[in-house]
Amino acid sequence: MSVGLLLATLQVGAVELYRYVDESGAVVFDRHGVPPHLIGSGYQVLNDKGRVLRSVAPAPSAEERQRLQQEAEQALADARLLRLYAAVEEVDAAKLRKLSQLDSVSGIARSSLRAVNRQLQRLQVEEQRLLAEQQDVPESLRQQMLNLRQERLGLERNVESYRAARLAAEVSFTSDRERLAVLLGGLTPELVVD
Repeated sequence: MSVGLLLATLQVGAVELYRYVDESGAVVFDRHGVPPHLIGSGYQVLNDKGRVLRSVAPAPSAEERQRLQQEAEQALADARLLRLYAAVEEVDAAKLRKLSQLDSVSGIARSSLRAVNRQLQRLQVEEQRLLAEQQDVPESLRQQMLNLRQERLGLERNVESYRAARLAAEVSFTSDRERLAVLLGGLTPELVVD
């Protein structure tokens, strides 16, 4: 059936006609709609005169969806940066504040760790003395040593987490600085220097 004859037949009633491409690549006109498995390929809706009322674009491919998702995430990150900072120097100042804060809490944790090690060392000396004199080591001494060892493990984990946080902050602020320079000045990341 030709398109002209089909359209002439459709003029009797005001119906919509769907135009799509089927699996074999043939253009199909159908008044019942597009088969569900072909909707993602895109289609057009025509009026009874053969004019396009609306077009439905093909669904994006997996790669295109991923690219669009990445672009949306980058746009959100860029908007966040522009809300936080008006100049690259503000990123530098924020970085210094954050690193100073992390250095401070890390210093406190390292100081506490040294104090715990000194206490544990004193108790170990006392334990060795009692054993050398063939005396029983009191349970309270053993418990104190156990508590100090557990405290030491926690402090060591804290010191390590502060070190990791400092490294992450340096990377994050460097990245933010480079991106902000691009957003504010149109520079390419290769041209941004500290």
